[in-house]
Amino acid sequence: MVFSSMIFLYLFLPVLLAAYFLFKRPAHRIWILIGFSYLFYAWGEPVWVILLLVASLLGYLFALGIERTRGTSLSKFLFITAIAVNIGLLCFFKYTGFLMETLNTLLPFQLPVPDIKLPIGISFFTFELICYLTDVYKGVIEAPRSPKKVLFYVSFFPHLVAGPIIRYRDIEEQIERPQVTLAGFSGGVSRFVYGLGKKVLLANLLGESANLLLHADEASVTVLGMWFGILLFALQIYFDFSGYSDMAIGLGKMFGFNLRENFNYPYISKSAGEFWRRWNMSLGGFFRDYVYIPLGGNQRNMVRNLFVVWFLTGIWHGASWNFIIWGLYFGALIYIERQFLGKWLEKLPALFAHIYAVLIILVGWVWFYFTDLSEAIHALLTMFGLNHKAILNVELGFYVRDNLILVVAALILSTPLLLTGAQWFAKGFPRLGRGITLAGAPVLQVLILLLCTVLLVGSSYNPFLYYRF
Repeated sequence: MVFSSMIFLYLFLPVLLAAYFLFKRPAHRIWILIGFSYLFYAWGEPVWVILLLVASLLGYLFALGIERTRGTSLSKFLFITAIAVNIGLLCFFKYTGFLMETLNTLLPFQLPVPDIKLPIGISFFTFELICYLTDVYKGVIEAPRSPKKVLFYVSFFPHLVAGPIIRYRDIEEQIERPQVTLAGFSGGVSRFVYGLGKKVLLANLLGESANLLLHADEASVTVLGMWFGILLFALQIYFDFSGYSDMAIGLGKMFGFNLRENFNYPYISKSAGEFWRRWNMSLGGFFRDYVYIPLGGNQRNMVRNLFVVWFLTGIWHGASWNFIIWGLYFGALIYIERQFLGKWLEKLPALFAHIYAVLIILVGWVWFYFTDLSEAIHALLTMFGLNHKAILNVELGFYVRDNLILVVAALILSTPLLLTGAQWFAKGFPRLGRGITLAGAPVLQVLILLLCTVLLVGSSYNPFLYYRF
């Protein structure tokens, strides 16, 4: 099940809200959320509920064992075993086929490649269990005695299948007593609706247009057409993933939980390093705190640590060489920026640094979009005019004209421009600004919901890109 579906919007969510607010005791409400979360997860592939339940209970039992034997070699053994089990499950489901295919390119004979289905969200809930077990081992948190808390932490449906990656210590107290308020619920509804609009009104439309350009027939491919197609994809993946995060955070607020932010206008960045401090911040925080710093961070073997993290970042996104190249590409850029380029960029006017960042980000998205390496290389050669393609053609002109309003709106909304303008207006005209907010915001949200409903009824294109990771 996805948030941007008629079943979720008009059946699952209303029934859940009714059941949740029917009960007053926090313990009852938590069990309701657990039950509906498992139903949400089981909607497409019921068999994977068993994996989710087993992984959660193993995490619960290992954490208890780690805590009760704290300070002994057995505690360390249990911790290493628990991490190995979680990583082993992730590798089995996500990377077995990729490893077999890679071996087949090296061996004189062919090994059978198993067709293993990837459980939705396994990358996210595996990392959350690693956070939980590591924090218990380090004594940052205490392992709860009740399995209910761990079951909820892992399965809570807003963040279950595509993040943001949360840490147990962030919601430990909230599980005991969710802070449900009218203001929080109202803010959650607003955040959810705006996220839904990002997904349905922007990401879906941008994605359809991007696919048409990036998979155009060879005769109509142009240099500017390829750049425009990658720009559309860059906007699509931002609104797709940040829209999901907004919906997840909004849903959390509706039920009295505050989930961590995951995006902070990444396309206004002026370097690769800044981009990754603004993009998928929960994933970046995980690799920083649970991989990079434990390996030695900046103090010991910095280069090795940096490229280990970026290799893992790449392959986490998918079992394919293009994702590995994409990760190492950003790792190399960040290394170069740390060595000397960052100092140069700081001396440049902000506009030039921003242009640099946009260009390297768009080139990076080429490696992310095309899973076939030959297609990625062909696209890059086209973008830089190295395979004798025309700069533009009449067909591209019509295409840009037809998508111009959508692209301009997406570009504006990918920056804090509107938010800054609204804050300036509210500060200069407080009464008028307050009145517009009180009267206009609900109308805008209803309009967004109605438009999304119309598009969802009439469209079959509604993927969440990060569901496949």
